[in-house]
Amino acid sequence: MRKIISFMHISLDGFVAGPNGEMNWIKVDEELFDHIGKRIDQTDTALYGRKTYQMMEGYWPTAGDAADASKHDKDHSSWYNRAQKVVLSNTLKNEVLTNTTIVSDNIADRINEIKQAGNGKEILLFGSPTATHALMQHNLIDGYWLFVNPIILGRGIPLFASVKDQVKLELMTTRQFKSGVTELSYVAARQ
Repeated sequence: MRKIISFMHISLDGFVAGPNGEMNWIKVDEELFDHIGKRIDQTDTALYGRKTYQMMEGYWPTAGDAADASKHDKDHSSWYNRAQKVVLSNTLKNEVLTNTTIVSDNIADRINEIKQAGNGKEILLFGSPTATHALMQHNLIDGYWLFVNPIILGRGIPLFASVKDQVKLELMTTRQFKSGVTELSYVAARQ
């Protein structure tokens, strides 16, 4: 069965966005893009909440076509266009979208079906705090790929707001980047 890995930038105090969804505090550079790109290239499925999906869909399909597109934009645009996308949404129910599956009800059953289908590659859950919280409630997240940014926000949207029971994690990798961002990659320690 494929695993769902939540990929998030996070502040030192556990927030994934500011109070109004601000993400201007996230540090990204070529070193980080190259590192993240290697792992993203190994998956073929992205999972999003509606807001993040619409933000991605508004940029990535054509980002690599721009005359001044960076290597990262070209590479990620190409990956995005061929990747399967799964979107948790109550408002996109009846839309037909390229390479996209909309999940609007029976979340646990539908996501488990998606996890069992495919070629064994992991499913990356990109950002999407609301979708992450929904999947946490159903114990559907198998790991966390976190990029801890060197900032304390004090308030905002917390990553672990909906966790009701203890979840034991096993640290798989860690890496510090020149920007001060630290990667922490965990998998859930299943009993």
